[in-house]
Amino acid sequence: MTDRIDPIAQDPRADFSRRRFLRGLGTCVALPALASWRPTGVLAASAPAPGGAALAATTASGAPLRTAFICFPNGAIPSTWWPKAEGSGADFQLSRTLEPLEPVRDLVQVVGGLDQINATAGPDGAGDHARGNGTFLTSVRLNKSATDVRAGVSIDQAIARRIGHQTRLPSLELSCEPGRRSGACDSGYACAYQFNLSWRSPTTPMAPESNPRLAFERLFGEGPPEQRRANLERRRQEQRSVLDFVMDEARSMQRRLDAEDRHKLDQYLTGVREIESRIEKAEQFGPPADPGIDTPPGVPPEFGEYVQLMYDMMLLAFQTDSTRVATFLLAHDGSNRSFDFIGVSEGHHDLSHHQNRQDWVDKISDIDRWYVSQFARFLDRLRQTPDADGNSLLHNSMIVYGSGNADGNRHTHDNLPIVLAGGAGGAFTTGRYVRHNSEPMANLFLSMADLMGVDDLARFGDSTGRLSNL
Repeated sequence: MTDRIDPIAQDPRADFSRRRFLRGLGTCVALPALASWRPTGVLAASAPAPGGAALAATTASGAPLRTAFICFPNGAIPSTWWPKAEGSGADFQLSRTLEPLEPVRDLVQVVGGLDQINATAGPDGAGDHARGNGTFLTSVRLNKSATDVRAGVSIDQAIARRIGHQTRLPSLELSCEPGRRSGACDSGYACAYQFNLSWRSPTTPMAPESNPRLAFERLFGEGPPEQRRANLERRRQEQRSVLDFVMDEARSMQRRLDAEDRHKLDQYLTGVREIESRIEKAEQFGPPADPGIDTPPGVPPEFGEYVQLMYDMMLLAFQTDSTRVATFLLAHDGSNRSFDFIGVSEGHHDLSHHQNRQDWVDKISDIDRWYVSQFARFLDRLRQTPDADGNSLLHNSMIVYGSGNADGNRHTHDNLPIVLAGGAGGAFTTGRYVRHNSEPMANLFLSMADLMGVDDLARFGDSTGRLSNL
């Protein structure tokens, strides 16, 4: 049982606040202020679980289908990104930048010809980094303002709304940079556009977790493996006992209330019942599938280790079926990080404006290749991890890897550098390079949403239809 604030004094003339609290389990939330009743305690309330009766998407074998969207900053060098020619099998030759994908080439496809036209300047002028980042998963034109933030629901959240109730977490958002939630960052655009990939609504981004330790705790709890299960059970028991107490206490006080306050209390009790439903839902899943490792430390000092650790968080989330929808912002578009560890001391963004200086082009190409090598490591680990149906996690996934800018030197947003990894449970034709005929990237998103069981999404962003030949 949690600690409770001392009962109301018996003296009716005492000067009491009309809000009382129940503190415990890291929460402190008040009952509604009631004119005719002095509340004694409450439990924390949560938002109700999202509705929807759609079944989670599965592969032909019945295994879960996972989807992820991974974004790298500042575009890529086109001449070293794209394969020399379209094709598959022996005709499919990975470029220098994409060469690290060779061990998993049979489960990837390089996808050309996809555009985010809403990221182009138009009448809005400068701000291609904010637009590239903000449109990457929303496919809408952003409102250029530091304070009036308006984007669109991102495709990951459109999917999570339909299938998220089938897993412990509806979606998982990760980043390797602390977010900025206010102010202007790029030519008058709000920082929110540059530091978020995922958007729950046009005005509400899903802030990504940038601390590996906190990401792990969100998935599995705190502490070493032997403590996590006991801690979870204790939290659940205490929450249940507190809920029972609050419901009994509130009902016993209803006779003291006038009609208006009874209505307020009824609304409160409805909220408590929703909490009960959420706890019951969590209990249906049982305890989290513990990966059997200690909670990792915080942010590693080396960027390579940092990126790999966050990729590992996503792998664990998919492996334990904690979620089937994830996003990962490797760095915000416009990032000026240096890469001394691969011999590039200049800032990434500075170099991206190379003006065709060959030594700068080569350095950007090296950075592009490094990011791909980290992605390739993640894919290889997915491939080595068996799924419930005997196939690999990579076979039963579809993962978009790309950037919201195409040519960073010119700030273009057509023919974006995109890799589509995973077999989608056998639904994709992989091991090839295919160039589409200048289609909105939103068309790819619609096709992916179809496979994830989102059956009510007629359009998305600037889509013109589904993307064929996948």
